[in-house]
Amino acid sequence: MSATATTLKQQMQRIAASWPGDPFRPNVQLKTFMESLAEHPNLTPAAVRASQALQNDVFKNKYALSQKTLQPASFPHYYTRLIEAFDKSAKGIRRPWWKIFFNIW
Repeated sequence: MSATATTLKQQMQRIAASWPGDPFRPNVQLKTFMESLAEHPNLTPAAVRASQALQNDVFKNKYALSQKTLQPASFPHYYTRLIEAFDKSAKGIRRPWWKIFFNIW
């Protein structure tokens, strides 16, 4: 294995180690994919750069969403509530049955 291949492998393993786990899909983890990609014999610098870009939110910053998209006039709190629901669900917190029944957030 050449020095660059070893360096790429180490960089990819570092990225995979710092990647957070997905609590909603425990059997399908991006971290596991990146670890196996680090072991691939044809690992390229472009793949490592793409993984670093995903880790550093380059695309989120490059293609930022406008407030009009994040808070549509028809339902301005939709995405805020959606993120809140995902966070609570990951922690195991459920909405009470009466809030679900009466559609109260």
